[in-house]
Amino acid sequence: MASEPLLSVRDLRIAFDGVEVVRGLSFDIHPREVLAIVGESGAGKSLTARALLGMLPHGATATGTVRPDLSAERGRRIALVPQDALSALSPVHPVGDQLAAAVRSVARVPRKEARARAVAALDRVGIPDAARRARAYPHEFSGGMRQRAVIAMATINEPDVLVADEPTTALDEERRDQVLSLLAEQREAVGAALVLVTHDLDVVREHADRALVMYAGRLTELGPADEVLTRPLAPYTAGLLASLPEYARNRRLPTLPGTPPAPGALPPGCAFAPRCPLAAGECHHEEPEPRPAEGRLTACHHWAELPHPAVELFRDQQHASS
Repeated sequence: MASEPLLSVRDLRIAFDGVEVVRGLSFDIHPREVLAIVGESGAGKSLTARALLGMLPHGATATGTVRPDLSAERGRRIALVPQDALSALSPVHPVGDQLAAAVRSVARVPRKEARARAVAALDRVGIPDAARRARAYPHEFSGGMRQRAVIAMATINEPDVLVADEPTTALDEERRDQVLSLLAEQREAVGAALVLVTHDLDVVREHADRALVMYAGRLTELGPADEVLTRPLAPYTAGLLASLPEYARNRRLPTLPGTPPAPGALPPGCAFAPRCPLAAGECHHEEPEPRPAEGRLTACHHWAELPHPAVELFRDQQHASS
């Protein structure tokens, strides 16, 4: 992208008891962009996002650099949109008081001003009669209203970066679209970049500018979202796409063979090699490093050998095994 990075991550490594679960990840976040981090469960997506916030779980150690380090200014320059709105809100304080506290945590303003900003934030996300509802407790809000409230809380101090960790998990399609549309509106309103952690490729296609695909704690592909999802360069990305119903074409839906390796039990070479139809030779003893390819980054020894469309690689494999 043409703009200077807002945030640069270099060689990020996250470990538990010496076992690395995020392994040498590097990427940039640019002003106002939506960067989607994609991959199967256990790929390291959420840990990567939480490292940006300085919110890694107990027992995790991290090395590498995140510049500038915004975690000390969490709530002001970087903020989290949590997955579970109910657990993110205190049950014993009115919603408006919680938003006002978020304001006062980063700015020395009178309580009355913080309260007014809280009401304005609730009104901005479409909560009716915001002044009255600000006095209500979370259990008096519907699920959709609670989701709106946590988005209001995340954006109330106009941060530079929003981090949304699986914000649409367990939502039906209508609710999913409502949440993502609201998040997009509020992000635009405050001029923030968005790091969107998701496993939903439809969400990536519709809402992301760039996609970072992870596998076994590593970057496997990074580039413009429409290019990554239209013509993937990494077999893993192609496998994810091949598993979507839209590619079935009245045939049995292909699935990625096998399962992701457990941290600490990685195979030699490329971690995806045991599941990859193209794996050969160096794939089994040399882990590929991310390198430029067609204006993107990909970590694959054989990316140039992918068929077009790449999803056919996994259809052929499915047919051969059936």
